[in-house]
Amino acid sequence: MLALSICLALLAAVGNAAASVLQRRAAADTGTAGTAVRGWWPRLVRRRVWVWGSATLGLSGVFQALALATGPLAVVQPVMSTELLFTLVLGGLVFRRNPDRRTWWAFGAMAAGLAAFLALAEPSGGRATVPAADWLWAGLVIGAVAVGLVAVALRLPSAPRAAVLGTATALGFSGTAALLKDALGRLQDGLGAVFAGWQLYAAAAVGLTSFLLLQVTFRAGTLAASQPALTLGDALLSVVLGVWLFDERVVVGARGVFEAIALVVLVAACVELARSPLVKGGEEGEDSW
Repeated sequence: MLALSICLALLAAVGNAAASVLQRRAAADTGTAGTAVRGWWPRLVRRRVWVWGSATLGLSGVFQALALATGPLAVVQPVMSTELLFTLVLGGLVFRRNPDRRTWWAFGAMAAGLAAFLALAEPSGGRATVPAADWLWAGLVIGAVAVGLVAVALRLPSAPRAAVLGTATALGFSGTAALLKDALGRLQDGLGAVFAGWQLYAAAAVGLTSFLLLQVTFRAGTLAASQPALTLGDALLSVVLGVWLFDERVVVGARGVFEAIALVVLVAACVELARSPLVKGGEEGEDSW
């Protein structure tokens, strides 16, 4: 079952990679970063590339839901961080450019860092559903941090603003994944139990809010600024939520040092990959594609 969950998470990562590239192109093509939101959104939603990106994101959401229904949150979301690797591959195909040696090293380092972390941490177990009291505390903490990050981002220049907004968006996506997993955990009581619970509707609301914030994040700056925060923030917070809310087990102990090293390698490789022209779509400047 774990192998199936990992395969589904990889398919979701492919969909997220394609959606990121398509939506970033659409956002960049609607005008300069100073364009008013009121005039920007109508142009954005009329762009075919944005529509395709949104549809792809929806399909990846289906794969993600299936992955969450069959595996631990602390496994599914970190595996989905491979979307940067797939973005690199898709960028190479679309823009017909070969990765340089430095990019290939980052590619291998990210794959190795993720594999090492999962192998050392061995996320497993956990309960299917979460008590409402635990969700109350988690919602208050995540919501307060996300609002605080957005407030701080409004005072920052382009690149830092994109990174901070990316972190806030990652909080929303990891919360959405946790809510969705909780909702699907009620399938053991029948399909009606899923729709009768509030978790499914909360996941839809948080997911939509995060999706809208994602568009603002793409407008704020380049993928090099926002993508590491988006990718790693989602993965790492999901490990925390898996342990906190679902009682998933993560092995630390004497392995903690090596897990920390694996995470450092993962973060460094993610940052380097996000700077690759194949990931950024060949953008030359802050607001160009």
